[in-house]
Amino acid sequence: MVTTYLVMLSAIVFLPVLGAVLVLCVPKEKEEVARYITLGATVGVLAMSLLAFFTPLGGSFDYQGEAAAHMQYVFNVPWIPSFGIEYFMGADGISMPLVMLTALICLLAAGASWSVTKHVKAYCVLFLLLETGMLGVFLALDFFLFYVFWEVMLLPMYFLIGVWGGPRREYAAIKFFLYTLVGSVLMLIAILMLYFASDLTDPALRPHLGKCGLAAAVHAQAEAGMDERLAGQAVAPLHTFNLLALAQIGQRTEQFGENLQWWSFLLLFIGFIIKVPSVPLHTWLPDAHVEAPTPISMILAGVLLKMGGYGIIRICYPICPHGGYDLAYFVCLLGVVSMVYGAFAALAQKDFKRLVAYSSVSHMGYVVLGLGVWSATSGTAFNPDYWNMGVQGAMFQMIAHGISSAGMFFLVGVVYDRVHHRDLDAFGGLFARMPVYSALSIGIFFAGLGLPGLCGFIGEVLVVLSVWNYSYVLAVISAAVVILTAAYILWTVQRVYLGAEYKGPHGEALLPTTRRENTIAGVLFTLAILFGVFPNTFLLRYMDKTVSRQVSDLAQWTKTVKEAVPQGGAGEARAETQASIPSPARGGFDIARIQAP
Repeated sequence: MVTTYLVMLSAIVFLPVLGAVLVLCVPKEKEEVARYITLGATVGVLAMSLLAFFTPLGGSFDYQGEAAAHMQYVFNVPWIPSFGIEYFMGADGISMPLVMLTALICLLAAGASWSVTKHVKAYCVLFLLLETGMLGVFLALDFFLFYVFWEVMLLPMYFLIGVWGGPRREYAAIKFFLYTLVGSVLMLIAILMLYFASDLTDPALRPHLGKCGLAAAVHAQAEAGMDERLAGQAVAPLHTFNLLALAQIGQRTEQFGENLQWWSFLLLFIGFIIKVPSVPLHTWLPDAHVEAPTPISMILAGVLLKMGGYGIIRICYPICPHGGYDLAYFVCLLGVVSMVYGAFAALAQKDFKRLVAYSSVSHMGYVVLGLGVWSATSGTAFNPDYWNMGVQGAMFQMIAHGISSAGMFFLVGVVYDRVHHRDLDAFGGLFARMPVYSALSIGIFFAGLGLPGLCGFIGEVLVVLSVWNYSYVLAVISAAVVILTAAYILWTVQRVYLGAEYKGPHGEALLPTTRRENTIAGVLFTLAILFGVFPNTFLLRYMDKTVSRQVSDLAQWTKTVKEAVPQGGAGEARAETQASIPSPARGGFDIARIQAP
């Protein structure tokens, strides 16, 4: 059945494919036409996303009412019925901001692609296929469909680095491909483990069946199977790839045992942190960034790294809560180690682009840390508020880093296109030669630093505040990382923009930036200011209900399943005793006050 939501979300995801087909029809020598078709396709995706989520034409995406806590714009069409695979998509407060980020960064990257002069037609086709893969990952609600889009993203990125990259492009592309492929294999193993362990005919699932977004025929089949089971009849299991159903099974039934959940969580988590990336699985990132052309570095930092964080929050924790609970401290520790290591590694770099790459490892550590702060335990009376603060901080950090990192890589590319080197020690005095470029660069680099009033500050402070109630040691270390961040950012600004006279080659090419370059950097800097000054208006209010509902569900699962005790037992008494612990609901940290613009 064709619905408005099916047409709307499908158009957002597959418009770049239509653009790629049009580019294929363009004669090879018409490079400008191919560029403008690519730019037009990215403009169309952004326009349709704005219409879908922010105007009544899209069906009024709810971010305030009861619907805001759940999946919206859901449609479900059978795709491969014999295996329960469906063309199943939807959006909520977690996926919608990432879809908007993807549409924006791809548009700006398409504008930055005028610097690409080799095999322009092939470049444009691969660029547009890459955008479709990324959008599909954020909107897919069928695990198999999610995996297909995840793999669709892999090959275009491999060729975009391997063909249009720098001198060591083949090495960087193969390294990226192998790391990501290993993660994909681990993910596939976990998908199959969960699929064959799932059963929609479990009677324990009946009260929650309405939350699964099942197609009408599958819903009826599941209910019929439940009735037959209750009547004592043998029923064949009804497996599913439905992410919403798998989350209900993981939290509401006993189908996924603790051992299965633990291993599934670990396999999925490894697959996702390769993409984040976290130490020690980060080594592909600096090479890929250094060798990738500037527009692809923008997409790699601005969007692809966020796919890992999205997978953790959308799949790992809701479906495998036993694994998330047991490995909570490990996840947090991994985030802190990545933050510290990435900052120290950035301090040691002589290559401008490699420095920015290691800064991404450090900044994405905040995301992993915020997602892992499972503080809703008996020790805090199962209060979810601090964890909610951490997850919202992680989500905000993903969006903020997408803006600042894309800007930093673009600005590095602007000067590299002129002087053809990235040696930090050879730069200096760019402010006098390129004042507008230098002003925009300093502003965007300060956004990456986490300066109050810019986008990088909000996510970091929310994550650090949330960790304080979980581990004082991790909170102190994570807060101290900002000193290291300030050190490498300020040192970079001093050496490149404010230092002595430029000492490198091609000094005569350091001409003022063009209108196109100023527009791209100006848009990112403007967004960095708006997100830093009005965080609730531009982001937090859209994800608040969804994140709060997911965290509350997991806190309730912790209380009723993981840490359940007999009625009147010692654990209950301990929970009552802990009720006096300060919390946002009892006069402690109030995330609503932090969010207020």
